[in-house]
Amino acid sequence: MTPAEFQRSFHAVRAEVQRVIVGLEPVIEGALTALFADGNALLEGNPGLGKTRLVRALAEALDLKPSRIQFTPDLMPADVTGTHLVAEDAQGRKELVLRRGPIFANIVLADEINRATPKTQSALLEAMQERQVTLLGETWRLPEPFIVIATQNPLEMEGTYPLPEAQLDRFLVKLLLELPTEDQLVEVLGRTTATGGDAPRPVLDAAGILAMREAVRLVPAAPETLRLAARLLRFTHADTPGAPEAVRRYVRFGASPRGVQAMVLAGKVRALATRGDARQPVLSPEDIVAVAVDCLRHRVLLNFDGESGGIDPASLVREAADAASRSLRGR
Repeated sequence: MTPAEFQRSFHAVRAEVQRVIVGLEPVIEGALTALFADGNALLEGNPGLGKTRLVRALAEALDLKPSRIQFTPDLMPADVTGTHLVAEDAQGRKELVLRRGPIFANIVLADEINRATPKTQSALLEAMQERQVTLLGETWRLPEPFIVIATQNPLEMEGTYPLPEAQLDRFLVKLLLELPTEDQLVEVLGRTTATGGDAPRPVLDAAGILAMREAVRLVPAAPETLRLAARLLRFTHADTPGAPEAVRRYVRFGASPRGVQAMVLAGKVRALATRGDARQPVLSPEDIVAVAVDCLRHRVLLNFDGESGGIDPASLVREAADAASRSLRGR
């Protein structure tokens, strides 16, 4: 797939989603970035902001098999992955037959994932990382392409269970939904309280998505750009020489190496989506900085002072990005 074809396909899917979703442009682009970078996306926002509808619209714009899992406190891991049942064949012999769970789909909407217990949340770990499910010692591959898009309510709400750090690390991006503006709310009312309403049309199939993922991997990156990504990640760790003062003061654990991989892949998607008309888009430092917050905000864990002070991890990522950029320019 050429860069121009990637750009056209990216914009076509985005346009179809925007036919039913008002605003939320950065969130839509972030979800598409996760899809084409072969990652997973976590959407966080208060109830009623359109998280579930956005994911449904994305699934409708893609010719893929979707599934939805409503996470609740009584949901069990087998309700996610599936389980073996005893069945009889035509000769009356009993055998174990796998009843596949909703995880066996291309796009899995994990709705309100932090309403379930950690035991059930962990049922997604293997699928999110290895794209497979192991049941009774037997491994089953998941269909390709595969992506988990999870929604969660803010942790301050009653009846929520914080996601384990290991699971947060398996989300390529974390995207925050904000309250729409007054004009956007008026447009939402016009679309949702009248009759009719267009649904997104499928504009991309599985083969097209896999081709776009391959194109992302082929985007070249200069050594200095990769060094910027690596230094930015290290500057989210309090014990790294040169890390910003705010990071040293408020961070308990910095981002993992998955974070720098996420920045590079997401940056390559951005390069193709914004500069696909170029003969050969190249990953730039601006791409790394632009995606850093979405890729790292959920990977930076605050200490007591940071949590009690209400420090936003996104602000620490921005400071790390500024410090990394300045240090490389001064070399």
